[in-house]
Amino acid sequence: MKKWVACMLALLMALSHCVVLAEDEISSAYEHLVVGNTTAFNGNFSTNMWGNNTADLDVEQLLFGYNLIFWQYEQGMFDVDPSVVTGIVVYDDRQGNRTYEMTLAEDLYYTDGTQITARDYAFSILFSVADEVQALNGNTDNYGAVLGMKAYKGKEADTLAGVRVLGDHRLAITIAAENLPFFYELGLLHCLPLPVHTIAPGCQVKDDGKGVYLDKSAGTFTVEALRETVLDPEDGYLSHPKVTSGPYKLISFDGEKAEFEINEYYKGNAQGIVPVIPYLTYKTVTNEEMLDQLQSGELGLINKAVNAESIDEGIRLVGENYARMSSYARVGYSFISFNCEKDTVSSQSVRQAMALCLDKDTLVSSYVGNYGMRVDSYYGIGQWMYQVLTGAMTPELPEGEEATEEDKKKFEETITALQEMDIQGMLRYELNVELANMLLDSDGWTLNRDGNAYQAGADDVRCKMVDGNLVALDLTMIYPAGNKMADYLQPHFIDHLAKAGIRVTLQPMEMEELLHQYYRQDERDCDMIYLATNFSEVFDPTLTYAPIDGINSNFSHLEDEKLHALAKDMAKTEPGDIGTYLQKWMTFEEYWAQVLPAIPVYSNAYFDFYTPLLQDYEINATATWSQAILGAYLGDRSETNEEGMESDFVEGGIIIID
Repeated sequence: MKKWVACMLALLMALSHCVVLAEDEISSAYEHLVVGNTTAFNGNFSTNMWGNNTADLDVEQLLFGYNLIFWQYEQGMFDVDPSVVTGIVVYDDRQGNRTYEMTLAEDLYYTDGTQITARDYAFSILFSVADEVQALNGNTDNYGAVLGMKAYKGKEADTLAGVRVLGDHRLAITIAAENLPFFYELGLLHCLPLPVHTIAPGCQVKDDGKGVYLDKSAGTFTVEALRETVLDPEDGYLSHPKVTSGPYKLISFDGEKAEFEINEYYKGNAQGIVPVIPYLTYKTVTNEEMLDQLQSGELGLINKAVNAESIDEGIRLVGENYARMSSYARVGYSFISFNCEKDTVSSQSVRQAMALCLDKDTLVSSYVGNYGMRVDSYYGIGQWMYQVLTGAMTPELPEGEEATEEDKKKFEETITALQEMDIQGMLRYELNVELANMLLDSDGWTLNRDGNAYQAGADDVRCKMVDGNLVALDLTMIYPAGNKMADYLQPHFIDHLAKAGIRVTLQPMEMEELLHQYYRQDERDCDMIYLATNFSEVFDPTLTYAPIDGINSNFSHLEDEKLHALAKDMAKTEPGDIGTYLQKWMTFEEYWAQVLPAIPVYSNAYFDFYTPLLQDYEINATATWSQAILGAYLGDRSETNEEGMESDFVEGGIIIID
């Protein structure tokens, strides 16, 4: 009998343990979301000064908040964030410099409980333009529109006159008159607070009445110190920021997977929305495995599916009720960037000839199917400019008393002008190897490797004498390791180039190393780079095509005065003057397609596939998943009850009446 009782007790204990495990598993299903993306991390989460990619940007959106401004998706414009800026006064001085004097909220805190003040915003600006950062190959081409920036960076002034700390919670930023008007004017105030006590311990941001500066007397802010506090691969603030201000805080990051938990100090975004899902995991996945992992429950969300085969499989899962999906137009494009400092591709004729060897329509339809389309210049189909010019979005006249007769007349003129613009009529490079050969002949690429006349079919590549050296069109293109695009580039591009006397070797490269080359942080040993990018809300390519001297943002290394002038003229459009801006945008895009800093390939619709448990996940073209996840939750949606009440939601085992 005693033995029987002991066995029964042991069985009951085991069953009890199973019940606990089941409850834990259920709880975990509602508390933890695993997100997968095919883009490998570069690991630059706290700033883009050392280059970052879309996966890095997603993490940045999770970890950093309280920007002075935010993008209003519905209106397509910037506004100050009311959760951060509680009061603002804007005024111009006699020279035309415009000052934004802001009162900041006093209930902003970092993850370590430290209060965020005006000095943290000022430090963020000072840090982003510091000589020490530039010495570490960081891009310091930031805040160039701020008054006094040129003098400050040129050591002509000890303080940055255009940034003032007027009190613990009072900040002023002045935009120099020479940079006005600017179409995205409020976008110039983009600033996220950074903790000086973590990045530069002991240093203080001071303002003695002539502008801000960093007092280093009691702290350390040197190249050697930043190499440790910021760039250390194991614990540096760039890849492992622990004191942050966003909706989530970083628990761990191992290069392929990042873990997050809710930041209890975060008070909400501009709409007051706070995170609900307690824990997130964000990891790199492959196209081949991600849908199986979603179906098995290993993944809860697949972000930015692009490949046609993957999308088709995801849609099948949706049809079988294994998943749900959201799709949205991409605010970006894929492209083949030229390293124009190379003798091989420095010639516009060579770049144009190569574009004529790309069977773009076939490549795009093969890779993204019906989920993307070719692009012929520097734009993405999700950008508001493209949306307006294709009729997918229509500008609206302000309603109410603000709309005067003059406003209405100008609005009608704008609509008429837009209807006359034809983005589809932009310069297109169709597959034409014969024309490519003619361009190369006229550009002097008429020799073989021995310096004799090039003969098609007999010689492998064309050559040309450049500054006394025989240069061969024997090129290397790097691309992200694991990217399936290489399989499509070979038959639809590389093989056609060979017929024109150009040999291109495709070389896979890990994303971090590839971006170092693209951002010109390492010496470039390739001629071309295949990658993709998404544009920011502030579309201002002025620095992207500025003269190389002193500028780190010109990644293609193309120096074209007219292209730079067109970009600058586009930016200097009065805010709200959509018609004029779009006319300038078209002129810039048409010339860009002519000089061709890169070969544009495609823009596409992104698809997110996710577990049916993920509710209120509202993503669009201008929001990342890490922004859309705020307010979303994991729960079961029940059927409408018999009395016609709205559906209940079961969240973590708790029934909530919606």
